[in-house]
Amino acid sequence: MNSAEEPEEPASADGGKRQLLRIWLPLLALSILLVILMQLVALPASLLLGPMLASILIVFSGRRITMPRLPFNLAQGVLGCLIARTMTWPVLQEIAADWMIFVGGVLSVVFASIAIGWVLARYQVLPGTTAIWGAFPGAASVMTLMSASFGADMRLVAFMQYTRVVIVTLVAATFARFWTGGAAQTAVPVYWFAEPAWGPLAQTLALILIGVFFGRWLKLPAGPMLATVIAGSVLNVTGLIEIELPQILLAIAYATLGWGIGARFDRAVIVDAGRAMPRVIASILALVAICGVLAALLVWLTGIDPLSAYLATSPGGADSIAIISASTDVDVAFVMSMQIARFFFVMALGPILAKLVAKHSRF
Repeated sequence: MNSAEEPEEPASADGGKRQLLRIWLPLLALSILLVILMQLVALPASLLLGPMLASILIVFSGRRITMPRLPFNLAQGVLGCLIARTMTWPVLQEIAADWMIFVGGVLSVVFASIAIGWVLARYQVLPGTTAIWGAFPGAASVMTLMSASFGADMRLVAFMQYTRVVIVTLVAATFARFWTGGAAQTAVPVYWFAEPAWGPLAQTLALILIGVFFGRWLKLPAGPMLATVIAGSVLNVTGLIEIELPQILLAIAYATLGWGIGARFDRAVIVDAGRAMPRVIASILALVAICGVLAALLVWLTGIDPLSAYLATSPGGADSIAIISASTDVDVAFVMSMQIARFFFVMALGPILAKLVAKHSRF
């Protein structure tokens, strides 16, 4: 088990106080500062990226962060609920109505991503299946967590995934602003302390606890998250549960995940990531260009407007794409249905695809 998820060893009161002053308070303060700065410039996924970067900086300074396993698993459960909430009956109806378009769109983006991951692995830009998991288009945090359960280096996968999230979101936001004459917005107000719906919140918390328990008990890869996603999606589609996720709960979960992922970094990994940066950025820009061509084909074949087509094929950052879509005049149902369909496809078949590509490659 990785040290970032191991339970902390028993410590004296003085030792616990020193750890609080030396690690956790500086980590919390630095995380808050970075989140605020990222929010000011509307950087996507700032609630996770800020704590992750703060954790990396603390580790790089020579201090060791040990993330207890249970909080990390509970944060995975919250993320599972966030994913399950996107799976609704209207989304399924949209996919069923135009299933051929969705199949073609999903497979095209996924195979383009796998090809780029194969090239990165083939030329040893990143090692083995790490490059393939890093190239998968989908929820970056989910791909990062799942990759660790299938032999990839979670740290380098996180580096590649979140670099792509930033670049893809900036490109999508720029295109949306150009298309709408500057009307699109990439950020929405955050209501941190709005009163939640207490009944649905209780149901959501129960779902998280049950999902985490069964995920750990069944020993599934990224089990706490996957068990919650599966159960939550079924319950949400059938209307048996209303998933309520207050912003403060999401912020705590994102921070916990960010700290757990960042704690895995060390100087050697950071150096390796820095060396790979130019080629990783080039691969991401190539994927963005390929998805632009796929969007043009979608416009030609279906007659959908170019902005909807581009946002639908945009490779990753579904939460950021949702914000951009909601603030522009596009077919939001089509865009988000395509994003969600691709995400669930990659989540279900990602391990098989990664192993298959690795088997037929010379790493």
